[in-house]
Amino acid sequence: MREFLRTAVAVSCAAALAGCAMTEEVVGAGAPRPSGDVTMVVPFAAGGGSDIAGRAMARGLEAAEPGLRITVDNRDGGAGAVGYSYFLAKAGSPDYLLATETSLISLPRSQDVAFSHRDFTPVFKLGEDYTLLVARQDSPMNTCDQAVRRSKEQRVLAGISGAAGPDAIVFELMRRREGAGFDQVPYESGGETLAGLLGGQVELASLNPSEVVGQLRAGRLKALCVFADTRYDYPELAAIPTAAEQGVEVSFAQFRGVIAAGGLDPRAREFWIAAAREYAASPGYAEYVRSEYLQPKTAFGAEFAEYLRANDALLAEVVAR
Repeated sequence: MREFLRTAVAVSCAAALAGCAMTEEVVGAGAPRPSGDVTMVVPFAAGGGSDIAGRAMARGLEAAEPGLRITVDNRDGGAGAVGYSYFLAKAGSPDYLLATETSLISLPRSQDVAFSHRDFTPVFKLGEDYTLLVARQDSPMNTCDQAVRRSKEQRVLAGISGAAGPDAIVFELMRRREGAGFDQVPYESGGETLAGLLGGQVELASLNPSEVVGQLRAGRLKALCVFADTRYDYPELAAIPTAAEQGVEVSFAQFRGVIAAGGLDPRAREFWIAAAREYAASPGYAEYVRSEYLQPKTAFGAEFAEYLRANDALLAEVVAR
């Protein structure tokens, strides 16, 4: 499976890059600000957390800068690599943004891709998202530690969104720290992972609260634990224990944010950071954070870049090719 995924990613990246040669004539390098017609690239399929984040940021930035028109472009494939590779070819253009998350760091550490976080312009980290370990309501597993024990005794299929995303990372942390032996089944998005869990293709999944809260309310799924340092404050999630409370010492936050293309004119960079700051101070941002059950830990520009460097160093310990 790992070799298959590597091959798929390489082929996807090559296809994306072949049609998007990085030339100034194509991307209009050096423009001091966006033209007004902007594309928000989402490197995952519609319906998942990244798509929701990208659309919320597009609406929020349009409200912050009324002259902008931002269209969302889902370019999924290769666990996010196709979208990032497409975006790489837009260097210098202020007319492209990308709804980013942890795969920006984990993909270059786990797959043969042509980009790293240093190739892009950090704009705005809008918050952090901790995943839940969830199972169907009829599962014999009720807690995170029970799931770990079961994985040591028999085969347990666990669904993940992307071969190198935060879901894969928490399962890898459980393997390293607790000796768990989950068999991971990668899907292209959180929506597909959820469908696989509900359809019985896998027994467990690591998913964001926003992706599963409806199923938890309906009683179709149950949450075994949250991979966070402390419990959520949101009433719908407050009763879910952390993994550490159950003796499983695993905590990992997926960040969500927006990046611009690399090689921007400094004026374009400052334009996007200023627009992001205005969005972060708006009621729309507060509503998005509440609706998606995020922790509103923000960072802008250079501070976001430093966060990415620190996150990269952390993932170097648990993600390898």
